[in-house]
Amino acid sequence: MHLGTQNAARDDNDFKTFAQLGLKHLCSDPPGKPTGWTLDDLLRHREKVESFGMSLDMVQLPMSSRPIELQDSPDILLAGPNRDRQLEVICRLIENLKTAGIPAAKYNLNLIGIPRTDMEIGRGGSRHEAFRWDKVDQAASPGAAGLVSEDENWERIDYFLSQIVPVAEANQIRLACHPHDPYTPPGYKGVTRVLGTVEGLKKFVQLHESPYHGLNFCQGTVAEMLDDPRAEIGDVIRWFGSRNKIFNVHFRNIRGGKLSFMEVFPDDGDMDMFDSLKAYAETGYQYMLMPDHVPHIDSRDPEGTAFSFCFGYIQGLLDAVKHLYPNAVTA
Repeated sequence: MHLGTQNAARDDNDFKTFAQLGLKHLCSDPPGKPTGWTLDDLLRHREKVESFGMSLDMVQLPMSSRPIELQDSPDILLAGPNRDRQLEVICRLIENLKTAGIPAAKYNLNLIGIPRTDMEIGRGGSRHEAFRWDKVDQAASPGAAGLVSEDENWERIDYFLSQIVPVAEANQIRLACHPHDPYTPPGYKGVTRVLGTVEGLKKFVQLHESPYHGLNFCQGTVAEMLDDPRAEIGDVIRWFGSRNKIFNVHFRNIRGGKLSFMEVFPDDGDMDMFDSLKAYAETGYQYMLMPDHVPHIDSRDPEGTAFSFCFGYIQGLLDAVKHLYPNAVTA
Protein backbone atom coordinates (compact mmCIF):
# COMPACT_ATOMS: atom_id res chain seq x y z
CA MET A 1 0.00 0.00 0.00
CA HIS A 2 1.12 3.54 -0.61
CA LEU A 3 0.25 7.22 -0.31
CA GLY A 4 -2.07 8.66 -2.95
CA THR A 5 -4.43 11.55 -3.56
CA GLN A 6 -7.53 12.53 -5.49
CA ASN A 7 -6.99 16.22 -4.71
CA ALA A 8 -7.61 17.90 -8.06
CA ALA A 9 -4.62 19.57 -9.69
CA ARG A 10 -5.55 23.14 -10.54
CA ASP A 11 -2.53 23.55 -12.81
CA ASP A 12 0.94 22.13 -13.42
CA ASN A 13 2.22 23.69 -10.20
CA ASP A 14 -0.02 21.34 -8.24
CA PHE A 15 1.38 18.32 -10.07
CA LYS A 16 4.87 19.61 -9.26
CA THR A 17 3.88 20.05 -5.61
CA PHE A 18 2.50 16.51 -5.39
CA ALA A 19 5.76 15.16 -6.77
CA GLN A 20 7.84 17.33 -4.44
CA LEU A 21 5.84 16.08 -1.44
CA GLY A 22 6.64 12.49 -2.38
CA LEU A 23 3.39 11.44 -4.04
CA LYS A 24 3.81 8.82 -6.73
CA HIS A 25 0.23 7.63 -7.18
CA LEU A 26 -2.79 9.70 -8.25
CA CYS A 27 -6.48 9.47 -8.91
CA SER A 28 -6.78 12.32 -11.40
CA ASP A 29 -9.29 13.12 -14.13
CA PRO A 30 -8.63 14.48 -17.63
CA PRO A 31 -10.19 17.85 -18.46
CA GLY A 32 -13.87 17.92 -19.40
CA LYS A 33 -16.82 15.72 -18.51
CA PRO A 34 -16.10 12.01 -18.17
CA THR A 35 -18.98 11.22 -20.54
CA GLY A 36 -16.94 12.92 -23.26
CA TRP A 37 -13.48 11.49 -22.57
CA THR A 38 -11.90 9.83 -25.58
CA LEU A 39 -9.09 7.31 -25.58
CA ASP A 40 -6.75 10.10 -26.68
CA ASP A 41 -7.87 12.23 -23.70
CA LEU A 42 -7.03 9.39 -21.31
CA LEU A 43 -3.68 8.68 -22.95
CA ARG A 44 -2.66 12.35 -22.91
CA HIS A 45 -3.63 12.68 -19.26
CA ARG A 46 -1.75 9.56 -18.23
CA GLU A 47 1.33 10.79 -20.08
CA LYS A 48 1.02 14.19 -18.39
CA VAL A 49 0.87 12.64 -14.92
CA GLU A 50 3.81 10.39 -15.74
CA SER A 51 5.83 13.38 -16.96
CA PHE A 52 5.91 14.53 -13.32
CA GLY A 53 7.20 11.15 -12.16
CA MET A 54 3.84 9.86 -10.92
CA SER A 55 1.46 7.07 -11.85
CA LEU A 56 -2.19 7.55 -12.88
CA ASP A 57 -3.81 4.76 -10.86
CA MET A 58 -7.49 5.71 -11.06
CA VAL A 59 -10.12 8.05 -12.52
CA GLN A 60 -13.73 8.86 -11.59
CA LEU A 61 -16.55 7.39 -13.65
CA PRO A 62 -19.42 9.79 -14.59
CA MET A 63 -21.29 8.83 -11.40
CA SER A 64 -20.44 11.31 -8.66
CA SER A 65 -21.38 12.08 -5.06
CA ARG A 66 -23.59 15.01 -6.07
CA PRO A 67 -27.41 14.94 -5.88
CA ILE A 68 -28.87 13.03 -8.80
CA GLU A 69 -30.19 16.17 -10.50
CA LEU A 70 -26.58 17.41 -10.86
CA GLN A 71 -25.07 14.19 -12.17
CA ASP A 72 -23.83 13.25 -15.64
CA SER A 73 -25.57 9.85 -15.77
CA PRO A 74 -28.78 10.32 -13.79
CA ASP A 75 -30.97 7.75 -15.54
CA ILE A 76 -28.83 4.85 -14.28
CA LEU A 77 -30.08 5.31 -10.72
CA LEU A 78 -33.44 6.78 -11.72
CA ALA A 79 -34.19 3.83 -14.04
CA GLY A 80 -34.94 6.49 -16.65
CA PRO A 81 -35.37 6.20 -20.42
CA ASN A 82 -31.67 6.85 -21.14
CA ARG A 83 -30.35 4.28 -18.67
CA ASP A 84 -28.97 1.80 -21.19
CA ARG A 85 -27.38 4.52 -23.31
CA GLN A 86 -25.65 6.01 -20.24
CA LEU A 87 -24.49 2.55 -19.19
CA GLU A 88 -23.06 1.99 -22.66
CA VAL A 89 -20.99 5.19 -22.32
CA ILE A 90 -19.52 3.87 -19.07
CA CYS A 91 -18.80 0.45 -20.60
CA ARG A 92 -16.88 2.08 -23.45
CA LEU A 93 -14.98 4.21 -20.93
CA ILE A 94 -13.96 1.08 -19.02
CA GLU A 95 -12.68 -0.46 -22.26
CA ASN A 96 -10.71 2.71 -23.00
CA LEU A 97 -9.17 2.62 -19.52
CA LYS A 98 -7.77 -0.80 -20.36
CA THR A 99 -6.25 0.46 -23.60
CA ALA A 100 -4.89 3.56 -21.89
CA GLY A 101 -3.22 1.54 -19.14
CA ILE A 102 -5.25 2.99 -16.25
CA PRO A 103 -6.09 0.08 -13.92
CA ALA A 104 -9.01 1.34 -11.83
CA ALA A 105 -11.99 3.69 -11.58
CA LYS A 106 -14.05 4.90 -8.65
CA TYR A 107 -17.71 5.88 -8.65
CA ASN A 108 -20.74 6.65 -6.48
CA LEU A 109 -24.31 5.37 -6.49
CA ASN A 110 -25.79 8.48 -4.93
CA LEU A 111 -29.28 9.94 -5.16
CA ILE A 112 -29.34 12.70 -2.52
CA GLY A 113 -25.73 13.86 -2.34
CA ILE A 114 -23.83 14.21 0.95
CA PRO A 115 -26.15 15.68 3.62
CA ARG A 116 -24.48 17.86 6.24
CA THR A 117 -25.60 20.32 8.92
CA ASP A 118 -23.87 23.58 9.88
CA MET A 119 -20.10 23.63 10.01
CA GLU A 120 -18.51 23.37 13.46
CA ILE A 121 -15.34 24.81 14.98
CA GLY A 122 -12.31 22.60 15.60
CA ARG A 123 -8.77 23.14 16.83
CA GLY A 124 -7.36 26.60 16.36
CA GLY A 125 -10.62 27.85 14.89
CA SER A 126 -10.63 25.47 11.91
CA ARG A 127 -14.05 24.83 10.36
CA HIS A 128 -15.34 21.27 10.02
CA GLU A 129 -18.18 19.58 8.18
CA ALA A 130 -20.65 17.89 10.52
CA PHE A 131 -23.92 15.96 10.55
CA ARG A 132 -26.29 16.06 13.50
CA TRP A 133 -29.55 14.21 12.97
CA ASP A 134 -31.30 16.30 15.62
CA LYS A 135 -30.53 19.44 13.53
CA VAL A 136 -31.74 18.00 10.22
CA ASP A 137 -35.11 18.70 8.64
CA GLN A 138 -36.15 15.10 9.06
CA ALA A 139 -39.29 15.66 6.98
CA ALA A 140 -37.40 17.17 4.02
CA SER A 141 -39.19 16.73 0.71
CA PRO A 142 -37.84 14.25 -1.83
CA GLY A 143 -35.60 15.55 -4.59
CA ALA A 144 -35.54 14.58 -8.25
CA ALA A 145 -35.33 10.88 -7.34
CA GLY A 146 -38.74 10.97 -5.68
CA LEU A 147 -39.62 8.06 -3.41
CA VAL A 148 -37.16 5.17 -3.72
CA SER A 149 -37.67 2.16 -1.49
CA GLU A 150 -34.99 -0.26 -0.36
CA ASP A 151 -36.10 -2.88 -2.91
CA GLU A 152 -36.17 -0.35 -5.75
CA ASN A 153 -32.70 0.90 -4.85
CA TRP A 154 -31.30 -2.63 -4.82
CA GLU A 155 -33.00 -3.45 -8.14
CA ARG A 156 -31.36 -0.45 -9.81
CA ILE A 157 -27.96 -1.20 -8.30
CA ASP A 158 -28.25 -4.84 -9.34
CA TYR A 159 -29.07 -3.83 -12.93
CA PHE A 160 -26.11 -1.45 -13.00
CA LEU A 161 -23.74 -4.15 -11.74
CA SER A 162 -25.12 -6.73 -14.17
CA GLN A 163 -24.10 -4.49 -17.08
CA ILE A 164 -20.85 -3.07 -15.74
CA VAL A 165 -19.08 -5.86 -13.84
CA PRO A 166 -18.68 -8.22 -16.83
CA VAL A 167 -17.05 -5.40 -18.83
CA ALA A 168 -14.75 -4.55 -15.93
CA GLU A 169 -13.78 -8.19 -15.54
CA ALA A 170 -13.16 -8.67 -19.25
CA ASN A 171 -10.88 -5.64 -19.24
CA GLN A 172 -9.35 -6.22 -15.78
CA ILE A 173 -10.36 -2.78 -14.49
CA ARG A 174 -11.04 -2.53 -10.76
CA LEU A 175 -14.28 -0.67 -10.00
CA ALA A 176 -14.36 0.98 -6.57
CA CYS A 177 -17.73 2.16 -5.24
CA HIS A 178 -17.96 4.78 -2.48
CA PRO A 179 -20.44 4.07 0.35
CA HIS A 180 -23.41 6.35 0.95
CA ASP A 181 -22.24 9.30 3.06
CA PRO A 182 -23.59 9.45 5.73
CA TYR A 183 -25.96 6.78 6.98
CA THR A 184 -29.48 8.23 7.06
CA PRO A 185 -32.62 6.53 8.36
CA PRO A 186 -34.83 4.85 5.74
CA GLY A 187 -37.00 7.31 3.84
CA TYR A 188 -34.95 10.46 4.48
CA LYS A 189 -35.64 12.75 1.51
CA GLY A 190 -37.76 9.93 0.15
CA VAL A 191 -34.84 7.52 -0.27
CA THR A 192 -33.64 4.42 1.55
CA ARG A 193 -29.86 4.48 1.05
CA VAL A 194 -28.82 0.85 1.04
CA LEU A 195 -25.05 1.45 0.94
CA GLY A 196 -25.16 3.43 4.17
CA THR A 197 -24.71 0.42 6.45
CA VAL A 198 -22.00 -2.19 6.80
CA GLU A 199 -24.50 -4.97 6.10
CA GLY A 200 -25.58 -3.18 2.94
CA LEU A 201 -21.97 -2.90 1.78
CA LYS A 202 -21.43 -6.60 2.47
CA LYS A 203 -24.46 -7.46 0.34
CA PHE A 204 -23.23 -5.09 -2.38
CA VAL A 205 -19.78 -6.62 -2.84
CA GLN A 206 -21.30 -10.10 -3.02
CA LEU A 207 -23.67 -9.16 -5.84
CA HIS A 208 -22.20 -10.16 -9.20
CA GLU A 209 -19.08 -11.43 -7.46
CA SER A 210 -15.87 -10.52 -9.26
CA PRO A 211 -12.27 -9.69 -8.31
CA TYR A 212 -12.86 -6.38 -10.14
CA HIS A 213 -15.95 -5.35 -8.14
CA GLY A 214 -15.22 -3.73 -4.77
CA LEU A 215 -15.12 -0.56 -2.72
CA ASN A 216 -13.62 2.87 -2.59
CA PHE A 217 -13.43 2.29 1.17
CA CYS A 218 -13.99 5.67 2.77
CA GLN A 219 -12.99 5.01 6.36
CA GLY A 220 -14.68 8.21 7.51
CA THR A 221 -17.96 7.28 5.86
CA VAL A 222 -17.87 3.74 7.23
CA ALA A 223 -17.19 5.18 10.70
CA GLU A 224 -20.34 7.29 10.28
CA MET A 225 -22.32 4.01 10.14
CA LEU A 226 -20.98 2.75 13.48
CA ASP A 227 -22.02 3.29 17.09
CA ASP A 228 -18.41 3.09 18.32
CA PRO A 229 -16.02 3.63 15.39
CA ARG A 230 -12.86 3.22 17.48
CA ALA A 231 -13.90 -0.25 18.66
CA GLU A 232 -15.62 -1.45 15.48
CA ILE A 233 -13.63 -0.16 12.49
CA GLY A 234 -10.87 -2.78 12.66
CA ASP A 235 -13.26 -5.69 12.21
CA VAL A 236 -14.96 -3.93 9.29
CA ILE A 237 -11.61 -3.32 7.55
CA ARG A 238 -10.66 -6.96 8.06
CA TRP A 239 -13.97 -8.27 6.69
CA PHE A 240 -13.67 -6.40 3.40
CA GLY A 241 -9.88 -6.49 3.21
CA SER A 242 -9.62 -10.24 3.73
CA ARG A 243 -11.97 -10.69 0.76
CA ASN A 244 -9.93 -8.33 -1.45
CA LYS A 245 -12.85 -5.93 -1.77
CA ILE A 246 -10.97 -2.71 -0.96
CA PHE A 247 -9.54 -1.01 -4.07
CA ASN A 248 -8.92 2.47 -2.63
CA VAL A 249 -8.97 4.00 0.85
CA HIS A 250 -10.12 7.46 1.88
CA PHE A 251 -8.05 7.57 5.06
CA ARG A 252 -9.98 10.05 7.19
CA ASN A 253 -11.20 10.31 10.76
CA ILE A 254 -14.27 11.62 12.60
CA ARG A 255 -15.40 12.48 16.10
CA GLY A 256 -18.68 10.85 16.99
CA GLY A 257 -20.51 8.11 15.14
CA LYS A 258 -23.84 7.13 13.68
CA LEU A 259 -26.11 10.15 13.06
CA SER A 260 -23.89 12.58 15.02
CA PHE A 261 -20.33 13.34 13.95
CA MET A 262 -17.82 15.97 12.89
CA GLU A 263 -15.12 15.42 10.24
CA VAL A 264 -11.60 16.10 11.55
CA PHE A 265 -7.93 15.79 10.64
CA PRO A 266 -6.72 12.18 10.80
CA ASP A 267 -4.79 12.73 14.05
CA ASP A 268 -7.70 14.46 15.81
CA GLY A 269 -10.55 11.96 15.80
CA ASP A 270 -11.90 8.97 17.67
CA MET A 271 -10.33 6.21 15.57
CA ASP A 272 -6.75 5.06 16.16
CA MET A 273 -5.46 5.47 12.61
CA PHE A 274 -2.28 3.48 13.25
CA ASP A 275 -4.37 0.52 14.41
CA SER A 276 -6.46 0.94 11.26
CA LEU A 277 -3.36 0.93 9.09
CA LYS A 278 -2.22 -2.31 10.73
CA ALA A 279 -5.58 -3.84 9.84
CA TYR A 280 -5.12 -2.91 6.18
CA ALA A 281 -1.59 -4.37 6.29
CA GLU A 282 -2.79 -7.61 7.86
CA THR A 283 -5.29 -8.19 5.04
CA GLY A 284 -2.75 -7.53 2.28
CA TYR A 285 -4.22 -4.24 1.04
CA GLN A 286 -2.03 -3.00 -1.82
CA TYR A 287 -3.39 0.24 -3.25
CA MET A 288 -3.65 3.96 -2.35
CA LEU A 289 -4.40 5.56 1.01
CA MET A 290 -5.49 9.15 0.46
CA PRO A 291 -6.81 12.12 2.42
CA ASP A 292 -10.39 13.23 1.92
CA HIS A 293 -12.75 15.91 3.28
CA VAL A 294 -10.04 17.98 4.97
CA PRO A 295 -11.14 20.70 7.42
CA HIS A 296 -11.22 24.33 6.32
CA ILE A 297 -8.21 26.22 7.68
CA ASP A 298 -6.72 29.71 7.49
CA SER A 299 -3.85 29.73 5.01
CA ARG A 300 -2.80 31.38 1.77
CA ASP A 301 -3.64 28.00 0.20
CA PRO A 302 -6.15 26.48 2.65
CA GLU A 303 -6.92 23.24 0.84
CA GLY A 304 -3.35 22.66 -0.32
CA THR A 305 -1.97 23.20 3.17
CA ALA A 306 -4.55 20.94 4.82
CA PHE A 307 -3.95 18.15 2.31
CA SER A 308 -0.18 18.52 2.70
CA PHE A 309 -0.52 17.93 6.44
CA CYS A 310 -2.51 14.76 5.72
CA PHE A 311 0.04 13.55 3.17
CA GLY A 312 2.80 13.81 5.75
CA TYR A 313 0.70 12.17 8.45
CA ILE A 314 -0.21 9.20 6.24
CA GLN A 315 3.36 8.76 5.02
CA GLY A 316 4.61 8.83 8.60
CA LEU A 317 2.20 6.05 9.57
CA LEU A 318 3.19 4.05 6.50
CA ASP A 319 6.86 4.35 7.45
CA ALA A 320 6.02 3.19 10.98
CA VAL A 321 3.86 0.23 9.94
CA LYS A 322 6.54 -0.94 7.50
CA HIS A 323 8.67 -1.95 10.51
CA LEU A 324 5.89 -4.33 11.59
CA TYR A 325 4.87 -5.53 8.12
CA PRO A 326 7.93 -5.13 5.83
CA ASN A 327 6.12 -6.29 2.71
CA ALA A 328 2.99 -4.18 3.23
CA VAL A 329 4.28 -0.79 2.05
CA THR A 330 5.63 0.24 -1.35
CA ALA A 331 6.91 3.58 -2.66
